[in-house]
Amino acid sequence: MKDKTFLMKLLLFICLWTGVSAWALAQTKELAPGREGTSVQPLLPIPEKKQVEWQKMETYAFVHFGLNTFNDREWGYGDADPKTFNPSNLDCEQWVQTFVKSGMKGVILTAKHHDGFCLWPTQYTDYSIKQSPWKNGKGDLVRELADACKKYGIKFAVYLSPWDRHQAFYGTPEYVEYFHKQLAELMTNYGEVFEVWFDGANGGDGWYGGSKDSRSIDRKLYYDYPRIYRLLDKVQPQAIVFSDGGPGCRWVGNENGYAGETNWSFLREGEVYPGYANYRELQYGHADGNQWVAAECDVSIRPGWFYHANEDDRVKSVEHLTDLYYRSVGHNATLLLNFPVDRTGRIHPIDSTRAVMWYQQIRAELNHNLLSGIVPEASNSRSKEYSPACITDGNYDSYWATSDGITAASLTFTFTKPTPLNRLLIQEYIPLGQRVKAFRIEVYANGQWQPVSTGEETTTVGYKRILRFPSTTADRLRIHFTDARDPLTINNIEAYFSDTVTTPQESTTVTTQTPSIPYQIKGISDRKSRKAYDKNTNTTCFINSHSLTFDLKKNQTVSMLTYLPDQASYPSGLISSYELYTASKPDQPERIIAKGEFSNIKSNPIEQVVRFAPVTTRYLILKVTRTVDNDPQIGLAEWSFQK
Repeated sequence: MKDKTFLMKLLLFICLWTGVSAWALAQTKELAPGREGTSVQPLLPIPEKKQVEWQKMETYAFVHFGLNTFNDREWGYGDADPKTFNPSNLDCEQWVQTFVKSGMKGVILTAKHHDGFCLWPTQYTDYSIKQSPWKNGKGDLVRELADACKKYGIKFAVYLSPWDRHQAFYGTPEYVEYFHKQLAELMTNYGEVFEVWFDGANGGDGWYGGSKDSRSIDRKLYYDYPRIYRLLDKVQPQAIVFSDGGPGCRWVGNENGYAGETNWSFLREGEVYPGYANYRELQYGHADGNQWVAAECDVSIRPGWFYHANEDDRVKSVEHLTDLYYRSVGHNATLLLNFPVDRTGRIHPIDSTRAVMWYQQIRAELNHNLLSGIVPEASNSRSKEYSPACITDGNYDSYWATSDGITAASLTFTFTKPTPLNRLLIQEYIPLGQRVKAFRIEVYANGQWQPVSTGEETTTVGYKRILRFPSTTADRLRIHFTDARDPLTINNIEAYFSDTVTTPQESTTVTTQTPSIPYQIKGISDRKSRKAYDKNTNTTCFINSHSLTFDLKKNQTVSMLTYLPDQASYPSGLISSYELYTASKPDQPERIIAKGEFSNIKSNPIEQVVRFAPVTTRYLILKVTRTVDNDPQIGLAEWSFQK
């Protein structure tokens, strides 16, 4: 007994010293009576209990709503009049009912976006709904949504932008105190939150109290995140902290809604920060990481994050959303689906209908588990307590495990009759760490074993991996785990058959209906110029100049331009800021007719629309004042002018 007490104390000391959570230690069954010598040791890094519970949510909603909604912007400059915020029929219960019917377990509200406008009556600035006509300045949108979540039984969370393009003192120590006070206000007045969302966009052009300049900050140090984490640990200890590098969960490195087929829930501690230059690797995680930071896939149901009426016919299809589910939740991540609330203050009927139909589609495809009740045969099992029967018993906290040193093993499921299947779901018991590095699938049909081609890398599993493959009829199903970081711990495997063919992710299309004005770009060949208006989003006109003259052939009346940036997986030549001039002669700008930025174009390279007062001119001159990452070239997948 003394030896066991000593062992318990020693293990708890190691737990604290290495950062292993006490909860995860308890989950190992290491100290359970009668199991000495058989239990599975945790493999670092491992998640905290709240990280496991967060990942079990799987899908939840995002809401972008604010001044940008009423000013047709994606990123507000910080100068919009609060009086423009005036929803005519705001109904947070309508939002939450949509989320519930769409199978979502929570919602994250943009309480403050980059423009600095606050959706609650904060005591620290007047740039809030207090100055809007909505409810005569007496409203509190954060409160209304938090209350609606409680009423309908889903979780609530907030997004508070660290960047603030309105405040004159942004970039100074005074702003850091302001930001911390606002965060404390949100964290102590609206009940429990399941996540706190910090964006990676920080610093740049802004109104800044009228100075209209550019501010740069040290993204690693400026906001004093350690102090923020201490506050959250005190007042919202259950909350997951999102940012590019966590520490609770990480950005997935794109705004398209998918994680990598290989996706580790690890990052190298202290390496990833807001605005991390190697953000693309966040799709996959760090295989050698020492911190548990699983991925969250954020994507909007429309091209933009805020509502724009011209996107009413561009809501993602059920097929597209279904594909994203498999590539996010089915790739060991969570799915955060954004709803741009419209100017009435409600989720648009197209969006709500599409989301509900998407949830129904997922339920239809993953409805009848073909492996239910089947105990697989395992090539190796650690003990009776960790037998393959644990895989199909419906208990999340029971799992099949292999013996120490065994990092490759197989499971074979035998059907009572030939069974068609085309979906496979695998889960690791992540409280003990993520282990699987490679696996393959086989079916026994027509008297022989045949490999199953999934069209994906069969590498990592993690919390959940869902694979789709061509329909096959099998007598038996076999999964070979061919490599792992440590003994296997698999707690669930399911198989399904769906007669629905899920289409790949939809390509970006240009939707402008108005006929385009023909033009030629001076100084480049017709063949090269044509790539900018050939209606083919897969071709891009790259130009090594930041000043372009568009020849409209004759005097034409123009009032709008559209710009679709390069649509490659890793786009280049992205225009961030611009100025547009009229000219009566090539290369000689006369009158500026439009200027601004293409907001968030790096993370979300969608079609951009710029409207301006009608002008009649022969030439238009574009001056690119800034490109993303200071790229010396610009890329035009599609560029058009309309009357």
